[in-house]
Amino acid sequence: MESILNIFVIKRKKLKRPYLYSLLFLKCPQCRQGEFLKAHPYKLSKMNKVKESCPKCGLKYSIEPAFYTGSMYVSYGVGIAVGVAVFVLTYFTGLAKHPLAIFGYIVLGLFLLMPYIGAVSKSIWAHFFFKYNPEIANKVSND
Repeated sequence: MESILNIFVIKRKKLKRPYLYSLLFLKCPQCRQGEFLKAHPYKLSKMNKVKESCPKCGLKYSIEPAFYTGSMYVSYGVGIAVGVAVFVLTYFTGLAKHPLAIFGYIVLGLFLLMPYIGAVSKSIWAHFFFKYNPEIANKVSND
């Protein structure tokens, strides 16, 4: 039994971080370990400021000036998904039946998640253009 657990632990250490983890926790698209933003999305003084490069692998995050302008399109899609999710939660759980109350919950949800939606949208946009490199990920240290 102990040897099975040791094998599991060894294999677990060699697994790469999943794509979804990299997107949602705002990690580098190439190594999936370095931080993507300069600060937490809810720190309003540096809201959604992307770092120049990855502190782990050195990937330059911006291909050209105004590179992240395209993330506005992604932000729209993520916002729609959040709005639909809030609608489903409020309507089918019985929190609100009146259309204005449901609308209020949707607006509140979007307002509270606005900084995170912007950050995730930039992360998704970067993941469209920068691909994961397992060789580089193995070279940099895992936290």
